Amino acid sequence: MVAAANLVEVAALVGDTARATMLNALMGGQSLTATELAYCANVSRSTASDHLSKLVAARLLTVTRNRRFSYYRIASPLVATMLESIKVVAAIEVPPRRQPRSANDDALRFARSCYDHLAGQVGVAVTDALVAMGHILLTDEGGAVTSSGARFLSAFGADLRPRARRVFCQPCLDWSERRYHLKGLVGARILDRLLELGWLKRVSGSRALQLTSSGKAGLSEIFQIEINNEDVPTGRLRDPRRLTA
Repeated sequence: MVAAANLVEVAALVGDTARATMLNALMGGQSLTATELAYCANVSRSTASDHLSKLVAARLLTVTRNRRFSYYRIASPLVATMLESIKVVAAIEVPPRRQPRSANDDALRFARSCYDHLAGQVGVAVTDALVAMGHILLTDEGGAVTSSGARFLSAFGADLRPRARRVFCQPCLDWSERRYHLKGLVGARILDRLLELGWLKRVSGSRALQLTSSGKAGLSEIFQIEINNEDVPTGRLRDPRRLTA
């Protein structure tokens, strides 16, 4: 009975339009102020504060106070996984409705941050490439980095040393592609490195990530992923031993 009551409480919190909008805005992995979240949800500052207090009390969000401002973020990867799973279910439409897609929709489907890891077409393509080269083993139940994968990712500059207790490598079902991308420490470190190299850039006010010209060249050279003229990633496996020596 207690578990059922908790389920109802969490479902009710996430089910509110304003709160769902604010939670979605925080799925980019960044911390935002109550004012920024109020703007995202199109509600007043006081209304946003009330919503945020409930989300913090339910441990869906955490808050950090820095001088005059309070910054909110998703409380844990577990919460992010729950929200992304809801998006996967919500994306199932039977029959599908014809709705015009905006430029932001297309940008999100191409590349976006899913809490702290890479999602969208680019995220799935990177995962596919790592699996095809034998660097990652992935099943519906979990994932693992092979010895060649550890060498490859180390040469790429992704630091896989654990800094906290968390999932190491797991599949995450991509809501737009309906296929897996990587989450956990491995997925987070790959995204960190892509941003550090300047291959991807964050888009202000959105979870979308922009692929740069150096990123397009780097994905081709290192991950053997080509981006065609329609901005669709494709794979072309060359020598999988390139960075494993």
